[in-house]
Amino acid sequence: MNETVIKTLNLTKKFGSAVVVNNLNLEIKKGELYGLVGPDGGGKSTVLRMLAAIMDPDSGEAWVAGHSVLSKGEMIKEKIGYMSQKFGLYEDLTVMENITFYADLYEVPKKERPERTERLLGFSNLTPFKDRLAGKLSGGMKQKLGLTCALIHTPEVLFLDEPTNGVDPVSRRDFWRILYDLIKEEVTIFVSTSYLDEAERCTRVGLMHNGVILMEDNPMAVRKSLGLPMVEIWSDQARAAAEFSRKMKEVRSVGIYGDKLHIAVTSPMALGNILSDLQKHGISIRGYRQIVPSLEDIFIAMVEK
Repeated sequence: MNETVIKTLNLTKKFGSAVVVNNLNLEIKKGELYGLVGPDGGGKSTVLRMLAAIMDPDSGEAWVAGHSVLSKGEMIKEKIGYMSQKFGLYEDLTVMENITFYADLYEVPKKERPERTERLLGFSNLTPFKDRLAGKLSGGMKQKLGLTCALIHTPEVLFLDEPTNGVDPVSRRDFWRILYDLIKEEVTIFVSTSYLDEAERCTRVGLMHNGVILMEDNPMAVRKSLGLPMVEIWSDQARAAAEFSRKMKEVRSVGIYGDKLHIAVTSPMALGNILSDLQKHGISIRGYRQIVPSLEDIFIAMVEK
């Protein structure tokens, strides 16, 4: 059985009267890719800062790589890589100069640097750009450089705070490919994200809202947890259809995605009534099908509940 690398016990953080993280209990094993999922302002970044020993909790305790965040913060920092939403790259330095700076910061032995640097540059496809100023890189390349700098000292645990926020879809895919390669090397990765499609790629996810974990499991188990049929309906009047659907007693939750609605219903028999009522009120339906809920559907249903 894999060892526990990250553990929290009733971890709590307040800002004034607002409880941002409320009695958080987590246990993450070595080699896991754990996704903390939720909207902005839900407490995700605060959790990562406490686990990275950057911010002290108000109560509770946490351990990372066997060390307490309360008493062994400096030892934790030697074991982890941490990448904040706005990673601290120096835009007037080149790619190589940034990597060298972080290697100095982490006191990476000089003799180990060339091999590590070349491997990480190849890993992130940054080799052709090693002499380019960081400020001249695209958003996706900046994120990959940030990840390279966070990995230069070969950490056991990697904390990533919304690493692909604002990054184009192709760069997001490349970034996740790199994370999968790290998992093969048994690096433990803790990533926060508001992209629920990204959370599907994690080995385990925690759905967080208002500082509380609403549910935690592997993505497919979470998707199947609703226990209600879900239908996808296509309509050119999706917003009107959503507003009307929410008033129906057979409907438990409604998510809107462009011209599509995802509606959780009390039973398969209820679908006919919903379609009929929508059409009676002049709302056109182009098509429909039964679906397995996405993580986003589950999150919407739980928050509405």
